[in-house]
Amino acid sequence: MNMWDPGKEAAGAGPGFPTPVPTTTPNSFSAPADGSAPEVTGHLQETYYNLCMEKSQKINSFILHILQEVDEELEKGSEGITLNIAGNSHLMPEERVTGKDFWILFRILKKSPYISGLDVRYNLISDVGAYYAARLLQKQHKLVYLNLMFNDIGPEGGELIAKALHKNTTLKYLRMTGNKIENKGGMFFAAMLQINSSLEKLDLGDCDLGMQSVIAFATVLTQNRTIKGINLNRPILYGEQEESTVHLGHMLKENHCLVELHVCKHNIKNCGIKQLCDALYLNRSLRYLDVSCNKITCDGMVFLADVLKSNTTLEVLDLSFNRLENAGAKHLSETLASHNRSLRALSVVSNNIQGEGLVALSQSMKTNPTLSNVYIWGNQFDEATCVAYSDLIQMGCLKPDNTDVEPFVVDGHVYLAEVSNGLKKHYYWRPTYGEACTNSPNAGFTLVPVGGHL
Repeated sequence: MNMWDPGKEAAGAGPGFPTPVPTTTPNSFSAPADGSAPEVTGHLQETYYNLCMEKSQKINSFILHILQEVDEELEKGSEGITLNIAGNSHLMPEERVTGKDFWILFRILKKSPYISGLDVRYNLISDVGAYYAARLLQKQHKLVYLNLMFNDIGPEGGELIAKALHKNTTLKYLRMTGNKIENKGGMFFAAMLQINSSLEKLDLGDCDLGMQSVIAFATVLTQNRTIKGINLNRPILYGEQEESTVHLGHMLKENHCLVELHVCKHNIKNCGIKQLCDALYLNRSLRYLDVSCNKITCDGMVFLADVLKSNTTLEVLDLSFNRLENAGAKHLSETLASHNRSLRALSVVSNNIQGEGLVALSQSMKTNPTLSNVYIWGNQFDEATCVAYSDLIQMGCLKPDNTDVEPFVVDGHVYLAEVSNGLKKHYYWRPTYGEACTNSPNAGFTLVPVGGHL
């Protein structure tokens, strides 16, 4: 088998990576009926086609199509373009981008000053592509957004990207969601945050981080002053001591720059939420706290309701998929009705709350002019609940776009139907039609905009 020659920069050297398998015809690319070469116009599209021919690399028709669209934008004089080659787009049949495809993209993009964003989520670039993503971060000094979500990148690829960010001074938002970089890769990213001074938002959700790396991030963020948003969702934690919340709580007491914190699926219970609440008495920067998918009960809401009486910065609170029940909802309602005037969005989706608790929340919205977004689907609706939220919408206290329910009437009885609105509906998936980052389904990121992308 032919191997990469590490000494040949012109060939895009990548140590240990196999050369692309030669193909003689561009796959899935429509050639003219007379058998002549397909017509290729535009700078980036032409460069991609020629590079594929030169390197005997199979042409990816999806990439070719996207580059054509970018060329059209460039002809209009556009700058700061985001190259969107997401593998989960259903608008057209596509071939997933592989590490070999990304090698060709690297050759094109490293010299393109007009591309400021690259989205290759849900593809198959693996550690091979991660090597070239790292090279791109070293060579391309206009890139501010890079989305590598769910690309089969492992610890080695994570290490390469983290080390490339040591000297990078332009990237603002990196999304590594779903790449299993594990504890080893997480430690390299934590070390990177001690050096990098430009990255503002980092998403390492579903990356199989371990307790060691979560603690490392909490420790580093006590000193880092540039990170405004971080996602540490679903680490692999063992034990019941909630050690991560102790360190995250300490970090929140010391860090006054962090705006957005996601700690879903951290196995946080009432002791853990108390650690975070104790920190929120002192923190004056955090505006978006996501503690969804944990094990918080009504007892934990006592601590949260109390801190919300004095905290004036928290604007978005995601408590979805916990177990607040009626008692927890009442604790929150009392604070929201009489004390707190900073919270703008609250999600209590799927919290086993019954009519009594849901009606109490609706009553708090009548006296609280700031709370504009409430999401309640997945709880136990009775007729009183349905009438209460129908009245809120009719009175104008709750706009239809700011909740996930819509009232309808059958035989004189009011019911609630689900509407596809929420704090982060498009976090994992893209809508088939329309823009992904619209306000109603992604209100959390709209109310607290850290970075221009989900």
